[in-house]
Amino acid sequence: MFFDNKLHTSYADKLPEVFYSDMEPNPVNEPKLIKWNQALAEQLSIKGEGILDVLAGNSFPAASKPIAQAYAGHQFGNFTMLGDGRATLVGEWQNASGEKLDIQLKGAGRTPYSRGGDGRAALGPMLREYIISEAMHGLGIPTTRSLAVVSTGDPVYRETALPGAVLTRIAKSHIRVGTFEYARRFCSETDLIALADYSIARHYPELADESDRYLRFFQAVVNRQASLLAQWVSVGFIHGVMNTDNMTISGETIDYGPCAFLDEYDPKTVFSSIDVQGRYAYANQPPIAAWNLARFAETLLPLIDDVPEEAVKKAEAILKEYPRMYRKYWLEIMSRKIGIQEAAAGDEALVEDLLMWMEQTGADYTNTFRALTIDDLATIDQDEDFLSWKKRWDKRTSAMQTETVRQTMQKANPNVIPRNYLVEEVLDAAGNGDYTLFDSLLEAVSNPYSYAPVNPKYTANPPEPDEPFQTFCGT
Repeated sequence: MFFDNKLHTSYADKLPEVFYSDMEPNPVNEPKLIKWNQALAEQLSIKGEGILDVLAGNSFPAASKPIAQAYAGHQFGNFTMLGDGRATLVGEWQNASGEKLDIQLKGAGRTPYSRGGDGRAALGPMLREYIISEAMHGLGIPTTRSLAVVSTGDPVYRETALPGAVLTRIAKSHIRVGTFEYARRFCSETDLIALADYSIARHYPELADESDRYLRFFQAVVNRQASLLAQWVSVGFIHGVMNTDNMTISGETIDYGPCAFLDEYDPKTVFSSIDVQGRYAYANQPPIAAWNLARFAETLLPLIDDVPEEAVKKAEAILKEYPRMYRKYWLEIMSRKIGIQEAAAGDEALVEDLLMWMEQTGADYTNTFRALTIDDLATIDQDEDFLSWKKRWDKRTSAMQTETVRQTMQKANPNVIPRNYLVEEVLDAAGNGDYTLFDSLLEAVSNPYSYAPVNPKYTANPPEPDEPFQTFCGT
C-alpha cells in the first residue's frame, strides 16, 4: 500500500503508553470518496489510488500503529479529561523536507475516550472543516489541512439522522496545551519530560540542546500563538471554542467547530451557540490565548526550575511579554492592510481610528479593506468621520509609490472570505448531492488574495439575516 512508503509512528514509538490507546479499524458500510485535495496530495506526494479503505478507517497500512491520543483541557474555563473521542491517528507522513505530518481520521469510530459518544461525524461538519481549513491555508494562516472527506454510507444520529463521514486531517502534530495538562495532572514527571522532549524535538529542534530548553520552549510557543492570534484577528476570524485542548503546541489553528468570520465590524461578535457568556468573542480571543498559555506554563513549572518560586517568576516574565508580542504582530499586519510596509509613530492610531469608524457605522470588515485596496470608495459610507480619516491616510501614504501601496494592501486584504451565509448555502446544496456551489466557493477562498473576477456574490456585503447567525459545534 502506498501509505507504507513514508509512514512513521514516532508518537506511539517514543512516548509512554499513558499518552494513547491502540486502535483497531471501525469499518463503515459503503465508503465513497466525496472530496480529495489533489493539490495537498501532490505537495505531500500521496497518491489517491487504492487508499479509500484507509481514508474510511476500514483498514490501516501495515506500517501504521493506529492510536487515539489522550489529553485533557479547560473547556470554557473548567478542567476536564478528554482525549480523541472520534479520531484515530494513523501515523506520520514524512514530506520531502523530512518533516513528519500527522494523518488523522476524524469520525472514524469509538475510542476509549468517546465518553458515551458514537465516535462518528456527520458529512456537513466535515465538509465545513474542509472548506474553512483550506480557506485559512489560502489566507496564509497556520492551520491543519484537509486531505479528504469520505462518506460512510451509515447514518449518524444527532437531532435527526444525518449522513456519516470521515475527514482526513493533516497536521504538524495534534499535541495540544491539553496534552500537557493531561501529563501534569495524571502522569509522572518522567512522562511529562518525555512529552516535552518529544514536542521540542518535533517542533522546536533548535532548542533540544539548550540547558534552559523548557523555558525557551514555553517562550517559543507563546511567540507562535501571539503571531497566530494576530493573524486570526486581521482577517476577522472567530474560532468560537478556544478551549486549551484546541490550542496546538505547533502554532496551527485546529478544530473548526463553531468558527465563523466577521461581517460587520463589532468586536463583541459571538457566533457560537454554546458561548452564551461571550468568553470567546472576537475581541476576547487574544486575552483568552494568554489565559490558555498560563495553563500551559503551569504544566511546565517542574521542568523550568527545581525551585517552584523561581519557575513561576521565569514563566510569568514570559507571559507578561505576550501582550507586547501580540500587539507587535497585530500592528505589522494591520499596517500592511492600509498599505504601510513598516509601521511608524502614529500608524497604530490610524488603524485604530479606522476600526472605531467601522464599529460606529456597522461597516463590513472585509469589504471596507477591500474597497480601500481597489479604490472603490463608492461602496463605503463616506461620512465626515471617514473623509477625515482618509485625509490622514492619504497624507501618510503620499510619499509612497501608489502601486507599492496597492500591492501591499492586496497581499494583506482578501478579496474573498468564506462568508457565513455562503458556507451554509454550499453545505445545504452538498447535503442534497450537489457539490457545484461547494467547489466554486472552495476555489475562490483557496486563492483569497487573487483579485481576478469571481462570482459577484462572493464579494458583496452579505444580506441582512432574518435572525442572528449562529454556529454549532458539529465538528
